[in-house]
Amino acid sequence: MYDIAIIGGGISGASLAYELSKYQLKICVIEAENDVAVKTTKANSAILHAGYDPKPGSLNARLNVEGAKLAKEICRKLDVPRKQLGSLVVAFSEEDLVTIQDLYERGNSNGVPDLQILSKEETLAKEPHLNQDIYGALFAPSAAVVNPWEYTIAMAEVAIQNDVEFYFNQKVISINQLGSYFELQTETKLFESRVVINAAGVHAGEIHEMVAEPTFKSIPCRGEYYLLDLEETDTVNHIVFQCPTKVGKGILVAPTTHGNIIVGPNAENIPDEWVNTGQDTANTSLGLKDVASGARKSVPTINLANSIRNFSGVRANTDREDFIIEKVVPGFYDMAGIKSPGLTAAPANSLYLIELMGKDGLELVEKETYVDSRKRIHFNEASIEEKQELINQNPDYGRIICRCENITEADIRASLHQTLPAQSVDGVKRRTIAGMGRCQGGFCGPRVVEIIADELKISALEVDLDRFNSHVLVSESKEVL
Repeated sequence: MYDIAIIGGGISGASLAYELSKYQLKICVIEAENDVAVKTTKANSAILHAGYDPKPGSLNARLNVEGAKLAKEICRKLDVPRKQLGSLVVAFSEEDLVTIQDLYERGNSNGVPDLQILSKEETLAKEPHLNQDIYGALFAPSAAVVNPWEYTIAMAEVAIQNDVEFYFNQKVISINQLGSYFELQTETKLFESRVVINAAGVHAGEIHEMVAEPTFKSIPCRGEYYLLDLEETDTVNHIVFQCPTKVGKGILVAPTTHGNIIVGPNAENIPDEWVNTGQDTANTSLGLKDVASGARKSVPTINLANSIRNFSGVRANTDREDFIIEKVVPGFYDMAGIKSPGLTAAPANSLYLIELMGKDGLELVEKETYVDSRKRIHFNEASIEEKQELINQNPDYGRIICRCENITEADIRASLHQTLPAQSVDGVKRRTIAGMGRCQGGFCGPRVVEIIADELKISALEVDLDRFNSHVLVSESKEVL
């Protein structure tokens, strides 16, 4: 019997597990996929928003600003890449100037620090490649970028170190309330828990309706992106937004923590039945055309021919404007509709829900001993002397597998045994960034498959690309011939 079962291993579920692991509770996380951060969390803009956009007084507004502050400290403690670049919301007309004035006032109401409205000249001094016809911009120095999947993995790993149990490839198919506890049935296991948290992202509506009548409608929304080669690193130095609309914050152009430039997303509501079919995260010529057009409005000289990858993600939107963090029935809580700024707000969302559960009678006794740190070896960022010392300790550090990102054989083997180990080629990528460079795994991919097979003592035919049973190889070539 668990005290708390969390359904979903995205940023919301992992952050909640991390915060709850500080207490004397028996906790599990039930995830339908074979890893954390494989849906919305892995395919977004990776922005820690400053907090000027949400409507004052909303949960979004309060928890965005709190979450941005918490994220800074969590990333420091857990060794997660984060860069505080600041953001610009660019005005392209007199009407846009009115919008950024409104955003400035909203931001001040929400408690966003150090906001400034810049003139055209001040904006172009910060970003000389911007459209020369701009009118000015809102500058938010506190905005940052983060590695979203490592952020999620880090919090999950600390939760595991503090005795939270993660179960993968466990899709919840039914929930029954039996007096003071719930039975959660997956395709292969039965879980019992006194409290259940629905953090299932785009599937939150389905999980909610297993215990109660619907109170919101899920509206999955696809956003498509370009990821540019490191040659384009100097395109922009800040996170560059356009003025927000009803469908989102517009097409952004921003650096990533790894130095690439990310461009996107558009916003396209998709049918529920597309989710998990591959259609939900497919790229489209029309969508990418919209993204390209929007990007060139901000940065006319941007070179999208230097794209090394296109991808898309699905936002967990609902027909309710605000986050849905509330009790559904005694012992069952929704953490749903966590759209942008959900990545930013995640730790604050978790603390808000924990406070709510405490008021409802959940006993929160802090652990006497608690591990709240995580340190990883970053060979590609080490000095020459540090690299030599690592090679002396383990010769596998002397073998570069991913030439684009300087990721070694030792890095890859270690990722298969860390607290939350990789289960696939993309799992290795999320932990080491092997395959994220210019060739996108064209050179290192086959070698990564070989290393996984060797280290885990399995056939190369059993190695997955990402999701469970997504085998990279289907047979030996001689069999095909």
